[in-house]
Amino acid sequence: SGLIETSKRKLTNYQKFYHLRYLIGSMLPFLKKLRQAQDQEIETEAKVQGLETSQVDILETLCSNEERVFCNHCATSIVDLHRRCPKCSYELCLNCCQELRGGCLSERPEIKSQFVNRGSQYMHGEDTEPSSASAPEDDEANNHQSIKWNADENGSITCAPKELGGCGECALELKRILPFTRMSDLEQKAETFLASHSIDPMMSYCRCSSDLEMSSSMMRKAASRNGSRDNYLYSPDSFDVLKLEELLHFQEHWSKGEPVIVRNSLNNTAGLSWEPSVMWRALLSENVDSATTSSSNMSEVKAIDCLANCEVEIKTRDFFEGYSKGRRYGNFWPEMLKLKDWPPWDKFENLLPRHCDEFISALPFQEYSDPRSGILNIAAKLPEGLLKPDLGPKTYIAYGVADELGRGDSVTKLHCDMSDAVNILMHTAEVTITEEQMTAMEALKQKHKQQNEKELQEQNGLEREEIVSDENGVHDETGSALWDIFRREDVPKLEEYLRKHCKEFRHTFCSPVTKVYHPIHDQSCFLTVEHKRKLKAEFGIEPWTFMQKLGEAVFIPAGCPHQVRNLKSCTKVAVDFVSPENIHECLRLTEEFRQLPKNHKAREDKLEIKKMVIYAVEEALKELETLLPDLSLKA
Repeated sequence: SGLIETSKRKLTNYQKFYHLRYLIGSMLPFLKKLRQAQDQEIETEAKVQGLETSQVDILETLCSNEERVFCNHCATSIVDLHRRCPKCSYELCLNCCQELRGGCLSERPEIKSQFVNRGSQYMHGEDTEPSSASAPEDDEANNHQSIKWNADENGSITCAPKELGGCGECALELKRILPFTRMSDLEQKAETFLASHSIDPMMSYCRCSSDLEMSSSMMRKAASRNGSRDNYLYSPDSFDVLKLEELLHFQEHWSKGEPVIVRNSLNNTAGLSWEPSVMWRALLSENVDSATTSSSNMSEVKAIDCLANCEVEIKTRDFFEGYSKGRRYGNFWPEMLKLKDWPPWDKFENLLPRHCDEFISALPFQEYSDPRSGILNIAAKLPEGLLKPDLGPKTYIAYGVADELGRGDSVTKLHCDMSDAVNILMHTAEVTITEEQMTAMEALKQKHKQQNEKELQEQNGLEREEIVSDENGVHDETGSALWDIFRREDVPKLEEYLRKHCKEFRHTFCSPVTKVYHPIHDQSCFLTVEHKRKLKAEFGIEPWTFMQKLGEAVFIPAGCPHQVRNLKSCTKVAVDFVSPENIHECLRLTEEFRQLPKNHKAREDKLEIKKMVIYAVEEALKELETLLPDLSLKA
């Protein structure tokens, strides 16, 4: 918005050229795969019609730039070629077409809620309230029988049966969204450019694993894996990241799928107050005439109650007072509330423009993280006028308490983002807990423990197990949020552990998790200290665990499962981005998400990564066309 200078480093034309060439070289293999998948479908169409591939005429589907086209079966974004029913407009992506021909297309039935509201007393460790103990729906019993839908022997596909959302009558026609040769022309142009303009590889700036003592000021111990060289995470100061060599250093760690922590990111910012109540007053004063921020609209907010994992309405003033002073239930158990995405991301930049600019100016490694103009941020390459994904910035305001409660903690449960992200801790407030409340909390923890043991014994005779530990694992009074981030290579074992122990976790209404559809993407588990100990004992894996302090920026690579627990009241702001190094993970996760049940909350392809690949290469080549006349580069 131009109110605060947001860019930290002015790039020379050669640096721009180097970054853009790096981006194109990274994207080209994925562009080739997209084109090859389309060629395969054209070959199938030629076979169906009895033509040569060059004779196949593919009609265009009219689609505006502000419209997203999704597969009716798997909800994946359709970027170009797809099949469409001429009668009912049912649309099928190329992946689903291939699966249907291979006989491996899953039906993806809807899932039913497994979480029963047994009442507030149950959530605090008491017996079930009879009037609220209705049994959960059995989604397997309610699922329809297997529905027959097969491709013809020649590869043609009839529209999906009515039970799956189609009409079951017409053959699906091959359609396109982009100009016919756009993808192949783009691929050829990128190949020609890369062949004509070579660059020398940059020298390595990373000495972290070979000389820990020398680089100790930039490293933070986060794990104790035997025989591993990645127990320490790269953690430079915000002053250091302004140096070009540190960008190259960052790239070396980032390309290995390692998180990065940047210290003191708020140094040299404008110094605006990020205290939530101050932000609220600023929002009201800066938008006096806006209907969105009228007193009636802003007097209440919808927050998440962490104990029930349910949305509650609360007066805005009361929420922000609880942020600094704390709230508790009648039995003294801490009431943990959190606001997600407030003000909404699509209004943040307009309603609090100075805060939004200050956040962007605080972002380290802006070549990657800047949502507006990061030269290596593939998401920033989407042209104006095109419908863009919801990548933030987003504000997360939540209460916190130092002790691990085991139930109702202020947490972001274990999950895996489809894109890269950076999260900066902008403000904290420590709430004092009295001796009287501490005593009541310990008594309630024992009640919860007894309830856990009783229910586990009742479920298939499981042995009694300690679920909550009194210890918190990491002790640092300056830390405000406890992060656990798992390595990508440990995901299979992590999933196996969660499937084995899923019934030890509680989710909505504090109901036990009885079934997992996907142990990570369900976002129904939070690993306590005790669970992390058992995970290491049984499967030999552990996460990177570290404290996020005020002003620290945490970079999380796509594909790394992670969870966070607030130890104090925290205001964090995060923005998603897409880096060339992690495109393969974004595509893998897109494929993983499309296999989830129909109404699973993680299923929709909100990122549209395939579309990003095409536009990133296209935009990078356009930028290079304006740069090249100013550079005398050797071919």
